[in-house]
This record gives sequence, C-alpha cells and structure tokens, in this order.
Amino acid sequence: VAENVYLGRMPGKWTFLRKGEMVRKAGAVLAELGAAINPRERLGNLSISQQQLVEIAKAYAAQPRIIVLDEPTSSLSEHETTALFRILRKMRDDGIAIIYISHRLKDVLEIADEVTVLRDGSMIETRPIEGITAAQMIRLMVGREVSNVFPKSQAEIGKSVLRVERISDGTRFRNVSFEVRAGEILGLTGMVGAGRTEVARAIFGLSRLVEGTVSVNGREVSINSPSQAVKAGIAYVPEDRKGDGIVPGMSIRENISLPILRRLSRFGRIRRSADRALAADYVKQFSISPPDGERRINLLSGGNQQKAVIAKWLAARPSALILDEPTRGVDVGAKA
Repeated sequence: VAENVYLGRMPGKWTFLRKGEMVRKAGAVLAELGAAINPRERLGNLSISQQQLVEIAKAYAAQPRIIVLDEPTSSLSEHETTALFRILRKMRDDGIAIIYISHRLKDVLEIADEVTVLRDGSMIETRPIEGITAAQMIRLMVGREVSNVFPKSQAEIGKSVLRVERISDGTRFRNVSFEVRAGEILGLTGMVGAGRTEVARAIFGLSRLVEGTVSVNGREVSINSPSQAVKAGIAYVPEDRKGDGIVPGMSIRENISLPILRRLSRFGRIRRSADRALAADYVKQFSISPPDGERRINLLSGGNQQKAVIAKWLAARPSALILDEPTRGVDVGAKA
C-alpha cells in the first residue's frame, strides 16, 4: 500500500529507499482520510473499495495543484465519503482546483461549487450549484423529464428460492443466514470491510465455506466453484467488473452469450443466428451504447460494460441473481 501511495516519489537518497519513512507517511495520509488500512498490506489483498481509498490517498499525498476524481465514491461507504469530502474541502481551501466526475447527484450537490452537465459527449449546460436542483440535473442529463426516478413495482412474492443458513468462511464472516423468495429483492448492507462481498463470492463458489448450508429452490446444494453455482441456478454480478465481470478482448455478443453457449449450440456448434439475436435483444433492452454487439467490450464506458455484465447473467435465466454494487458507474437514466 505504501509503495502505491508514493509510487514515483519514494523517499530516499541515491539508490537507498527509506522504507520506514515511506510507511509512516503513507499511514499518516491514510489516517487523515479516515481509512483503516495497514500501509504494509499488499494492495492485491484489499477489497475494491479499499483500493479506491489507496488511489485517493496517492493523489492527495502528491500535493497537486489540479486533481481530477472520476467516480471517487462509487465503492465508498457514507462514512468514508464524508471523510473524503472533508479532505476535498481542505484541498479546495488550500487553492487546489478539483474536477469531480460523478453520477451521484447527492455528492455533486454536496461538494461542488459549479456543475457542468454532459450528454452523449456534448456539454449541455454549466451553472453555479446554488442555481440547480437534482431534478433539473436529471432532466439535463437524460434529455427528458424523469418524474419518478426509481419507481417501485408490485411483485408477487413466491416460494423460497435461495436459503442460506449459518454460513462461515472461518475468517471474514461467520454465522450468516438469510432467505430470498421468488419476486423479492433482499438488500445486504454494511460498512466497507463488513463482509458483504465475501458472502456473495462464497455463495457463488469463488471462495470456500467451512460451515453452513446453501439451498436453491428448497434443495440443499454443494457449491465449490462458479460452474456449480450456475448449474444450481445462481448468478453473480461482481463488484469488480473489469477484473471479474468481463472478458476484455471479446465482443459484447461473446460476453453476453458466454455462460449459455451450451444452450445456443447444436451438435457441438454454436448457432450464430441465435447467438447474434440474443445479443441484439439485450443490447436493445439495456440501451447499450454504441448498439453494436460486435464491438469489443473493453471499448465501452464503464456504465455500458456493467449493463452487458448484468445482461449476460439475465440471459442465463437464474433462479437467484446476486448483484454486488450493480449501479457503480451507471447513470441515473439507466438506473431508472
């Protein structure tokens, strides 16, 4: 962690690195940001949200004159966001210019002095923050009125689909139990580091459970790998879409059809017409831009990549769908 915070600026003389000093300084920066992270910890062992805090600490430690933050709070808890805003206000008061890019309108209204709205690559309008409301920003972003941003829809609650009883991985979470029924959305929340992502990954077979049981549609299942989870009817949209959610070198079509190639095949050969039709249908449903199923997925924006990841798992027709921070990087129009 300390090496990442001071990458390119490591304290030392000639070829000698003053590692102790670097660790102390990194620890002080992280403490000022309110991040409970050991500066000696390996960065790869941290969660996505903790890695995000380290990246912010790296920028802050460089004492820049201009700082650009792109979705800095997308993986942060409310407590960590409050600490970040305190630091940003201090940096602003010290004369640092800050460009803050976000889909979170609440954040923009709280931290910004002026707001510029972009839509489809064009600048729509710039206003002082006192002269604009969240509703006006939504209209400018989407290009139309969105009267009910997140409308609640009625759903008939059915039988138990996913039942988790007293599961534990032995270290990061223990004694976790819950039940989700057909037509029901269960929210799993907690502070960063509370074990939310770890629980989701374990249910999907990405890490090992040492205790407890998982049942799907009333039948206890043994899940030791993602393939077993998919076979049991569980799908998982991960928090880290670039690292775990997409295959960057493949097209949108190939990513969407990846979990269901067997269903799209006949006599061992993929039916290309069915494959293309499936991708076109989901590209249209999710308004993926540009609407070209043959486009490489790593050329899309983060929000459009996330739409494709969700489409991929919906195409698998799961009994239970687990989504970890699914609206990360997705604009308000797509969320609605």
